[in-house]
Amino acid sequence: MLKDPSFATRTISAIAFECGFGDISYFNRTFRRAYNATPSDIRSAALRLR
Repeated sequence: MLKDPSFATRTISAIAFECGFGDISYFNRTFRRAYNATPSDIRSAALRLR
């Protein structure tokens, strides 16, 4: 969803909540552990490639 241009208008927190996370801090920590990057990093990189 963070890479998908159709979700570009949604905030990262809205995407996290839609995916079942109730706490944005927990989402950010979990995401960073899983992908070794922040959600913002991934979104920015995807938008730059467009």
